[in-house]
Amino acid sequence: MSALKIPLAGVTGHPIAHSKSPQLHGHWLKAYAIKGHYIPIDIAPDDLERSIRLLPTIGFVGLNVTLPHKEVVIDLADEVTDRARAIGAANTLTFGSDGSIQADNTDGYGFVHNLKQNAPDWAPTTGPALVIGAGGAARAVIVSLIDLGVPEIRLSNRTPKRAEQLRAEFGETVKIVDWSEAGDAIEGTKTVVNTTALGMVGKPEMTIPLDALSAGMVVNDLVYTPLQTPFLKAASAVGATAVDGLGMLLHQGVPGFERWFGTRPEVTDELRAAVLK
Repeated sequence: MSALKIPLAGVTGHPIAHSKSPQLHGHWLKAYAIKGHYIPIDIAPDDLERSIRLLPTIGFVGLNVTLPHKEVVIDLADEVTDRARAIGAANTLTFGSDGSIQADNTDGYGFVHNLKQNAPDWAPTTGPALVIGAGGAARAVIVSLIDLGVPEIRLSNRTPKRAEQLRAEFGETVKIVDWSEAGDAIEGTKTVVNTTALGMVGKPEMTIPLDALSAGMVVNDLVYTPLQTPFLKAASAVGATAVDGLGMLLHQGVPGFERWFGTRPEVTDELRAAVLK
């Protein structure tokens, strides 16, 4: 891109007004004194391809993607990274100077680096993990855990069919656990991750029994509204390391920002405070 052009990036979804990504990237742009802009763009599904192909022509260098477009954009890309292909969805698009589109998924990156930052003693290879839920976020978590060498991933979802699909796709490392037995499946795990919306403001509470949580476990809730869900409070009460979901959002933004604006940003306490405002 010409040095005379101010680089533009943004986030698209439908709706998109709720996104915290503008606060996230806006903080970094200001902190690193970068002349660039990051804006929310609400694009309806029928307008997606036409709109995305237009963006590079008006100065956009990249785009974050959220629901309901994360799966569709893979088919629009000229290049798809291996991890986006494995997850089956993309959340980060990078535009070449020729208008080409690269699709990547940094959700797994965000998940892993959130735990590494906030649970520095986390040793995922030393025991099984329990993943609660089988949606898009679960896919990113499972791919990451497999890549890290977790010996067994216990997967529990209220709808068995979705869990079975992931088991068929990701292989024998994934063991299906009936929803009624999810509480028992916590026993003996090293990592427990809630990828569902249970416990989020406005959503039903998690009803899985949490008696088996214990000290030495790393417990992560991808929900971050509220930051401390009942699930995390139960983990903290027994001495487990409880990690909220905000850090995943913050860390997943790092690779895209670096590609688009040329500076690798840091996830700091000041950033968390800015995004929570």
